[in-house]
Order: sequence, then C-alpha cells, then structure tokens
Amino acid sequence: MSPKHSRSGAPITRRGFAKSAVTAIGLGPVLSGSKVPSAPGAKSEQERSNRRFDRSGASLGIALVGLGNYSANQLAPALQETQHVHLAGIVTGTPEKAVTWQERYPQVQGHVYDYENFDQIADDDAIDIVYVVLPNSMHAEFTIRAARAGKHVICEKPMAVSADEAREMITACESAGVHLSIGYRLHYEPHNVEAMRIGQEGVFGDPKYVQTSFGFRLGNPNQWRLRKSLAGGGALMDVGIYAVQAARYVTGEEPIRVTAQEVKTDPLKFAEVDETVTWQMTFPSGCIATCATSYAARMERLFFAGTSGWVEVRPAYIYGGIGGRTSSGPMDLPAVNQQARHMDAVGESIAAGTRLRIDGYEGLRDMVVLDAIYESIRTGGAVDLA
Repeated sequence: MSPKHSRSGAPITRRGFAKSAVTAIGLGPVLSGSKVPSAPGAKSEQERSNRRFDRSGASLGIALVGLGNYSANQLAPALQETQHVHLAGIVTGTPEKAVTWQERYPQVQGHVYDYENFDQIADDDAIDIVYVVLPNSMHAEFTIRAARAGKHVICEKPMAVSADEAREMITACESAGVHLSIGYRLHYEPHNVEAMRIGQEGVFGDPKYVQTSFGFRLGNPNQWRLRKSLAGGGALMDVGIYAVQAARYVTGEEPIRVTAQEVKTDPLKFAEVDETVTWQMTFPSGCIATCATSYAARMERLFFAGTSGWVEVRPAYIYGGIGGRTSSGPMDLPAVNQQARHMDAVGESIAAGTRLRIDGYEGLRDMVVLDAIYESIRTGGAVDLA
C-alpha cells in the first residue's frame, strides 16, 4: 500500500500481527442452478501450472462469478475497455441470466458455469482469472475453490466476513501458487491516489486528523445485504470499509487502537445487521481518525489535515464524479473508469509475473480492523491492535 506498510507477505493477526496457521477447507455448493458443460478434457495440475506462468504479454481471460448489478453494470462494461484482460466466462445460479449474458457477450459461450459445476473451470484454458462478485459470506468458498482450480482470483470487497476467513483465502491461494487480489478500485482513481501521495509523502506535514464517512439509504428490505448469513454485517462491511481503507492509505499507517459505537433507528429492518456505525482509530504517529458509515443516511467524504494544510475528496468513493481540493487549490484530475484500470493493472501484473499492488494481505488488514470495530461495539470498550 505504501512504504510504511509491510510487503513481506507475513500473515497478520490482530495483536502484534503474529503468525496464525489456518488450514484452508473446501466448502460445498451454496446455490443451485442448471449445469452447463464446460470445456472437455481434464488436464493435469502440472499442465495447468505450466500454463499459468507462461502468459507474458497476453490478454488474460476473466470469468465473473455472480452476475448481479455490479458485474452487469460496472465490471462487464469495463472489460470492454481493458487492454490486458477480457471477459472470457461467467458463473451464475440463474439460467435466465446465462442466456442473456451469452446473447450480450457471445465470447462467453462455451465458458458458462453454475455454482455446482464451478470446479470444472479448472480445465477451461480460456479463463485465467476468476473475479468473485458474490454476497460476502460466499467470498471465501469461491476464492478457495478457484485457487484449487488453478485460477488467479480477484475478490470483491470486503474480502471475507472475518480476518480468519481472509487468512484461509490467502493460505489457499499461496498453496496453489496463484495470485489473490482484492477489488479496491480506488487505488487507481486519480483523486484518491493523489490523496494517498499527499498524506504519505507529508506534503502538508504528517497527517494529524482524518475524518471520513460513507453511507446511503438502503431501500429494498428483502435484499441479501440485510441477511447476516449472506452479508456478514451491514453498512460497515459494505461501505464502511472504504473509510477504513482511506484512513489507512492517507496516513500510510495501521491503526493501533479502535473504539466504536452502533446506532439503530430502524431495529426491525436492521434486525440482523448494523445500520449506522461510528468509530475512532488511533495511529502510531498520533494521528486520529473519526469515521462513520450508515444504511440510513447519505454521507461521503474524505478529509485530512496535516501541520501545514489539508485535503478534501468529496464525493470520494463512488464510481464516477469524484472531486477534490486542497488548501492550495482544486484537484484538477481526470475522470477514469476505475474498474477498467483496476482489472487491467491486475492482469498486467499477473502476465508480467510481478507483485500485485493490492494483494490478499491488503484485504486482510482491513478485516483485522473490521473485526476490532465489531468487538468494540460488543464490549463497549477500546480494542488494541498492537
């Protein structure tokens, strides 16, 4: 993430980031769907391994796992703009979606899977990367299954529903010799990248105070985001993670203490998951971050102040229309397709055999903080991370 962050790849725990060995386990199918035959002819693990590392200069094929709104309206269109990756396959539990997607994107024909026959993707040479875009509680299962099939993985945020699950995912990918990246698109969005640079390089002195929030009014009361068994949590897991990320990437530090509070104005609708959460993080330098997230109110801002100036990005985290300014003037930066830049960067890195900019350990760092926030809410006290 920054020069201040460890890139050693050592597993991270909450206290002292000590190593914790976790065995990756295989999980059975979660959803049912009609089976669509995949490419015939099983290949040995050695053949798949040889192919994985002989793709220099090639455009890599991505299979989207889960064809909800984000895949349909953001990722698939973005893959029409990319240079280093392309849409090569789909995985869905809804036969009607499989038909519609094959009509819209003919290149996926013959590379269509459901959640039961997903493991057959191992023998599909057209697919190099699996992008997991499923409800949060399914991220670990399909990341692990993809790794065992010999496919590189991009997993949408939040990486998992707990730090322990995140460690399982990392272990599975490392054991299989495949790359694991997390869908943190804002690391390729110019305003956020500039905020990272200003904060981490101390352009306005070391950051002393961070204020960041992200929330919106959640509508449909029957959606999966309100079911803990699928979402793992509420607003914090969904959009509060952006605030955790932002505070970490503008300071270039990991928090050492967290305190948090939860408020519910609609306890019936949010019976299973959090509605509104506020939390405070203390960093080793002494910088303090105050953060908020909500499914009941619109909010979206990243602000931080150093000893000689400040930065504000607002709106900060949406897919387009991001803007910003500093104490020195406006940020005159271009709008980009965040998803296309992110996926292209992952594909280029994998093809070149270089270290991913955003790997599984980056996702794990956020999960450690999210776990601490939930613990603070449960206990009513501060949680030390170091």
